[in-house]
Amino acid sequence: MVQVQQPVKTKKETFTVLVSDAMDKSGLKPVLESSLVNVVFESVLETKVPLDEVDALLIRSATTVTRDLLEKMTRLKIIGRAGVGVDNVDMDAATSHGVVVINAPDGNTISTAEHTFAMLASVVRNIPQANQSMKEGRWDRKAYQGAELFGKTLGIIGFGRIGAELASRARAFRMNVVAFDPFLTKTRAEKNHVTLADFNELLEKSDFITVHTPLTKETKGLLNRETLQKTKQGVYLLNCARGGIIDEVALYDSIKSGHVRGAAIDVFEDEPAKNHPLTTLDQVITTPHIAASTSEAQKNVAEQVAIEVLGYLEGKPAPHALNLPYLEGEMFEKFSPVTQLTKTLGEMASQLFREPVKQIEISYAGEISHQETGLFNRSYLAGFFRHRIDGYVNEVNASWIAKERDVLVVEKHESESRGYSNFVKTTIQGENNSIDIYGTFSQEIGPRIVQINGFTFDFQPAKHTLYVQHNDRPGVIGKVGQLLGAHDVNIATMQVGRRQEGGKAIMLLSTDKECDQHVLEAFAKIDEIVSVSSIEL
Repeated sequence: MVQVQQPVKTKKETFTVLVSDAMDKSGLKPVLESSLVNVVFESVLETKVPLDEVDALLIRSATTVTRDLLEKMTRLKIIGRAGVGVDNVDMDAATSHGVVVINAPDGNTISTAEHTFAMLASVVRNIPQANQSMKEGRWDRKAYQGAELFGKTLGIIGFGRIGAELASRARAFRMNVVAFDPFLTKTRAEKNHVTLADFNELLEKSDFITVHTPLTKETKGLLNRETLQKTKQGVYLLNCARGGIIDEVALYDSIKSGHVRGAAIDVFEDEPAKNHPLTTLDQVITTPHIAASTSEAQKNVAEQVAIEVLGYLEGKPAPHALNLPYLEGEMFEKFSPVTQLTKTLGEMASQLFREPVKQIEISYAGEISHQETGLFNRSYLAGFFRHRIDGYVNEVNASWIAKERDVLVVEKHESESRGYSNFVKTTIQGENNSIDIYGTFSQEIGPRIVQINGFTFDFQPAKHTLYVQHNDRPGVIGKVGQLLGAHDVNIATMQVGRRQEGGKAIMLLSTDKECDQHVLEAFAKIDEIVSVSSIEL
């Protein structure tokens, strides 16, 4: 459904705010001191306050907000999650009930960066191990000789807010910092005084490697048996981000073999990670997922949601809203095909252009160019960042995400619609390359992609799509069909675009299921294939 945010229309009434989980009360001062708010500290499942009288619900991870619960909370306007994740909130149900959900994405940045650096210093100096030996009545000075951080190279994989904070601390210790992030521009790297490196270069140069990426299908097992062999002999690894980014079995074996000198791990693929094999190794220090657990961080997240919840109840927009109430009736019918098209264009562009982005340009032509296009821009950005951000991305927070990452968004209105009643052109500009994707839509068919980088066709996007660049030779289409058939992948539709006979061409295919890495790698056996990308919509 198309969605727009509607701030609360305020009256001079008292709002009931239910704090269902334990929170730092000093952080809740904005609501506690407001004359507009009556704050109740009780579990939503046990509260004596009638659920249909609650205006705002503040939670952490202990409370689960279900559809059944939302149906009982008929006056609920906003849910504030004091933290980042919203896995414990039924987002679809909240949206359908017109309840805005917000979180506190910045609250644990400093605590996680500091914990990572504390783990770095501790593992290189064997501090936990030496401390334990003292508690056991031993004095083993020679057993715990460490190394210095000065002059060493720290490799940061994933350069968001936490990566940038960690880099500033490493520079204070006069370390060299290299960063790898598929979407980190040279400009932002220079601003943060780090050296931009590709993935393999970072592996080869770094004395310490720390990961701060989202856990996606691309980053799961990013540091595995193969990639660990590319690292320096004696490297240290750190993970205070997401369990699963480092292959834990491969890490264990690399430490046992002596290739990896040590590791500091706060997160695990399966938690709670009691009696984990890594904890048996003297070269490894571990903590039970506590990087964000500081009194300051808990105060910060409580304060962020308290301020935003109070503002929303007073009629102000919620900057960190993660969803929007439904837009129904005629407005939905009018705008739904447009937002569906722009979101699809954003998703395709993001997956086809896997490098740093400096500018996103969206141009409208035809009837659509005379409409208010702000919602369409946000829909495009939501689709684009969905595949690049670890967290809930939608039309509300997408613009904020673009601004935070120094991505310039340019909107244009043009008169030339190329014969289409509605036409949308999008261009993604990186530091060295760019990609153009053009689209149109109709009420009957929905979104259609009509051009990519100068290649024209008429393709209706599907959930599972393959984008194949190839040389225009006889028999290529047949070879592609045979390859997919051999891997039990059924082709639903296919479109081919070329500029001239015998030159470069592209294929867009929709398939009945996703093509995994094994299938994509098999395309290398076809000489005419230049590249292949899997697009999931």
